[in-house]
Amino acid sequence: MRFLVAGGAGFMGSNLVRYLISAHEDAEVLVYDKLTYAGRLENLRGFEGDPRFRFERGDICDGEQLCRVISSYRPDVIVNLAAETHVDRSIRDPEPFIRTNVVGTFALLEAARKLDVPLLIHVSTDEVYGDIGDGPPSAEDSSFKPSSPYSASKAAGDLLCQAYWRTYRLPVRIVRPSNNYGPYQYPEKLIPRVILRAVHNLPIPIYGSGRQVRDWLHVEDFCRALDVVMKRGSNGEAYNVPGFNERTNLEVVEAILDILDKPRSLIRFVADRPGHDTRYAMKGDKILALGWRPQVPWLEGLRRTVQWYLENEWWWRPLLSDSFFSSDIPWG
Repeated sequence: MRFLVAGGAGFMGSNLVRYLISAHEDAEVLVYDKLTYAGRLENLRGFEGDPRFRFERGDICDGEQLCRVISSYRPDVIVNLAAETHVDRSIRDPEPFIRTNVVGTFALLEAARKLDVPLLIHVSTDEVYGDIGDGPPSAEDSSFKPSSPYSASKAAGDLLCQAYWRTYRLPVRIVRPSNNYGPYQYPEKLIPRVILRAVHNLPIPIYGSGRQVRDWLHVEDFCRALDVVMKRGSNGEAYNVPGFNERTNLEVVEAILDILDKPRSLIRFVADRPGHDTRYAMKGDKILALGWRPQVPWLEGLRRTVQWYLENEWWWRPLLSDSFFSSDIPWG
């Protein structure tokens, strides 16, 4: 079975590549990636020379190149993980998010339509539903209320996918995961950033009170969910993938400090960011009905993630010179 993973050199994409090759004996995987700051060939180390793996550098917005690659490779499934994903970056500079997450999704949909791709899986986010506060978890048919340029661009991509299903009957399925964590995550994100700052005994800034709630899902469980949606999902449907593991940002930071045996006095509370949502949470009835369940317990997954960063300095050391990492901006 042939998979094309757009954005396969990023955090979630590279973990998916490892999962597909280990879980499917007949899997062949082509990674199509622009190699921006968070898409790194280092994330795919170990696949060099593997006959089941190929890499093609390319921009998801380049429709002509997409068509050439898809026409040549003839994938059975395309998974779209090519995205700009960081909220703070989207607030400072929205243009790359609109380009990649909206224009890029359109280009991929058009290529898939023209070339009769058998199945397209589009990966979205729980952030399209916006801040739910104390309300009930969002279902797949809940209204979109995005708060940032990032979440708005992802919502637009979802709507394009729905339109291509309705208008052209393009076989597309949407997956909306909650906050992922695990190995190979770029250290602008909360968990790896806190780990590496704590390792170096640097202050750990937290936005506002730190009481913002996110639902955490280990990336291995996300990969298993994608596999289930590919095998048993229905075209035109969206599937929430919650972790059923709501934690405040402060709880997450404190848990990491405890694992590393670092003092909580490293925590610094700073001014909150604009439009910061207080809580995301989703219902998961549809994915549960397909037989998926999260398998990695929170503290076990967090300990494994901390240990991976401790054991893989070769991966993160080159990133320490980046200005965002040395600053006091939380980036979480």
